[in-house]
Amino acid sequence: MSTITPIEKLTSPLGRQVIELQQLDHDGGGMSLLRTRIREGSRFTVFEIDPQTARLWGEALVRWAQAQPEPIPPEQCPE
Repeated sequence: MSTITPIEKLTSPLGRQVIELQQLDHDGGGMSLLRTRIREGSRFTVFEIDPQTARLWGEALVRWAQAQPEPIPPEQCPE
């Protein structure tokens, strides 16, 4: 059995995808993994990554976000 600890839950304003981040700890110890669950309607995508991959991916996301122009205010986003 594994222990799953919720970390964050986000909803993308444009595509309405629900993104859940969870920590996955296997009984008996070992490396914790980051589980990412993306729900698009009735379809789910789930994958688990190690800490180093999570760090690299997170840094790439931050670099991309910082290079973008100012975001559209939520009240101006299309439904």
